[in-house]
Amino acid sequence: MKSRKIIAGVDEVGRGSLIGSVYSAAVILPDHGFSLKLKDSKKLTCKSRIKIANSLIKESVCISIGIATKDEIDSINIHHATLLSMRRAVYNLVIEPELVLIDGLYKPQVEIDCECIVKGDDTVEEISAASIIAKVARDSEMDFLHDKFKMYNFKKNNGYGTRQHLEAIESLGKTIYHRESFIKQI
Repeated sequence: MKSRKIIAGVDEVGRGSLIGSVYSAAVILPDHGFSLKLKDSKKLTCKSRIKIANSLIKESVCISIGIATKDEIDSINIHHATLLSMRRAVYNLVIEPELVLIDGLYKPQVEIDCECIVKGDDTVEEISAASIIAKVARDSEMDFLHDKFKMYNFKKNNGYGTRQHLEAIESLGKTIYHRESFIKQI
């Protein structure tokens, strides 16, 4: 009797932010599933995300993170940097999956079968798990940046182009962590 196919879910976070890296996570859940209800990380409170991420770290077969830096984003553009972070997440897994389920329309260049699923972060457990892990990891970067640059209020805006963040850039200028290619468009 053959066991089930090894499936990894992949999702990214931080694509539209004006600052920092784009993060992707890859998660392989256990055969029996996961003990908590999973859904898109954006639909969870910060406290719930952290609690679920800690459980995922304990219960998952394998988890990895892939990052594309702000310099890579500025060099190759956000679309290609996102795919690069996803590729890194997949290849950082210690166990090689037989199938990778990707949230969205585009798949990274990997030597593993991939399937793209639009809104997969809300419908596919493996992708939901990856969404949560990636969000918690990127939020840690934003907490670090907030502590260094409180005047931009990254704890509240996560680096996205809110009115307050844009006004801070206009009056204070950008930090070395801001994405040049994004700031030029403002």
